[in-house]
Amino acid sequence: MAPRGQSIRMPEFILRVPEGDDRERMMCADCGHIAYENPKIVVGAVVAAAAGILMCRRAIEPRRGFWTLPAGYLEMHETVEEGAAREAWEEAEARIVIGGLLGMFSISRIGQVHIFYHARFANDGMLEFAPGPESLDVQLMQPADIPWDEVAFPTTRWALDAWQDQQGKVGFQGAPVGNPVSDPRGIHRYRNPGMGVP
Repeated sequence: MAPRGQSIRMPEFILRVPEGDDRERMMCADCGHIAYENPKIVVGAVVAAAAGILMCRRAIEPRRGFWTLPAGYLEMHETVEEGAAREAWEEAEARIVIGGLLGMFSISRIGQVHIFYHARFANDGMLEFAPGPESLDVQLMQPADIPWDEVAFPTTRWALDAWQDQQGKVGFQGAPVGNPVSDPRGIHRYRNPGMGVP
């Protein structure tokens, strides 16, 4: 802490290409330290039961009031599976068992990678869930009952589509899927399906 009356000089970061690199980075003008920016990882799950898929109505922005799967940012010192299970608890107060990898989607326009798993409720005999602090409502929905025009994000729809495509394939969950051909880099903002944008 600086003595009273004296200010602390914060380092100035500037944008430049470091030696041996091929793109601009934020660098400290004094010491050359590079402040790397890397994509954020979002983890979630399609939690399925005979009664339907666990869906959460968002209580927070972005897309407040729209429906999504339980998902959120991976925390430090978590595995992706642990993060997906934690998000199901935080958003839907559901204890789940993570299965195989369902899909991994790149959203390059905002620097994110979304990873979704197959999952089931930990107690199949008693499906317990309730809205967490980030959810207005939580419901089990059959695919036909999902309000598709109120789905929050492209990756929610892509994960649900992948899950539906793999149903009925006996003994085979299917290979993990990636971005659809219509949006290979995840650059399209979400619009309602009726507007012609996937």
